[in-house]
Amino acid sequence: MTTSDPSQLLRFLARVRVAPAAELQAALGVSQSTLSRLVARAGARVFRMGRGRATQYARTREVQGLESPLPIFRISNSGAVQDAGTLYLLGDGQHWWARSPREGTLYRGLPPQLVDMAPQGYIGRGFPSRFPELQLPERIVDWSDDHRLIALAKRGEDCIGDLVIGSESLARMVASSPTAVQRADYPNLARLATQNVAGSSAGGEQPKFGAFAQGRHVLVKFATATDAPAARRWRDLLWCEWRGLETVAAAGVRAARGQCVDVEGWRFLEVERFDRVGERGRHAVVSLAAVDDEAFGKRDSWTAAAGRLAAPPFSLPGNQVKQLRWLDAFGQLIGNTDRHFGNISFLIGSSEALRLAPVYDMLPMILAPANDTLVARDFQPAPPSRDNLDVWSDAATWAERFWREVQANHDLHEDVGAFADDAATAIAALARRVAPAAL
Repeated sequence: MTTSDPSQLLRFLARVRVAPAAELQAALGVSQSTLSRLVARAGARVFRMGRGRATQYARTREVQGLESPLPIFRISNSGAVQDAGTLYLLGDGQHWWARSPREGTLYRGLPPQLVDMAPQGYIGRGFPSRFPELQLPERIVDWSDDHRLIALAKRGEDCIGDLVIGSESLARMVASSPTAVQRADYPNLARLATQNVAGSSAGGEQPKFGAFAQGRHVLVKFATATDAPAARRWRDLLWCEWRGLETVAAAGVRAARGQCVDVEGWRFLEVERFDRVGERGRHAVVSLAAVDDEAFGKRDSWTAAAGRLAAPPFSLPGNQVKQLRWLDAFGQLIGNTDRHFGNISFLIGSSEALRLAPVYDMLPMILAPANDTLVARDFQPAPPSRDNLDVWSDAATWAERFWREVQANHDLHEDVGAFADDAATAIAALARRVAPAAL
């Protein structure tokens, strides 16, 4: 090959995704000086990352309409804008997040925090129709990472966590201020949310909208005021979710602060966002789903994930590993059949260390309607295993307390109360068999 034609270099990098200099020299049969000339000839089509012997090369890619590379900004607890580095778009969907072109981290796909930031869930579903000028696929499940980058860089001023991607989204964030609303506004905001015009990218499929109320940012889940059995059940479940958060907090595990509010027959569960501080400040946050997908690709159970996160490089503190296993046991015992990896998150400290974020979405989803139809489901409390034996009895005590409080609320439908009575009785019986009282 000639020393001026980088085409073979580009083809090789397209095949291997990323390669160190020694591998490129061997594959192309060239010297280090010749490789340097080829890289220079390739220009912006080849990206060099790392330093010294750790230097690697990859092809770059472009996304139409986006600046390249993309600046990343961090919003501090006080609302100050800070430089958080640069995102380089590489071939085959890879990304290099760097504070300088030579120092950073290589990701197979989007960095985990950016995955969480992208529109998703109930609120995210309406994103393409709200911003048709972005020409994104109508269904967010059909989006590629490049589609997510377009959404983040063009309309990503109010995403989960503390990051803002791209100059355009930063400009929108700096120019905007949250509009304060009153609880009396909630029914109208709920109606607007059902028309896919809600304005935050927070995930989850339960109907909800984002708001700035009483001086804090909240996510507001809602259930309509109709007499339909499914609507009544969802109103009951919102109260159960609030009670679940209160129970978790009483047990000594941090939970998101929430409040149930009834307005015009609607029921709203108002939950404070733990990634926001006051009007403009933000906290860094990442979901267990994003962490696990990047590091392990398991998505098995919270208990199993807790064991993996206890080891380096995450080194989740022992008490929080225990709390995560406790939450898994407690969730099963209150019929939370929706313990997926998106329902656990971590706050990220200044040293990039993870710590368990306040618990959210902790409710008996076993009672949830299916396609607006009530479905009778059996509940069987699971006995302890080797992985949760040390936390199971305590989780069972609090789960029984939760069900007894559900049973005692006579404003809930009698079917919910009867289910709660049976569940509490079953947990108590199992707990006695697990740890019989001394004679």
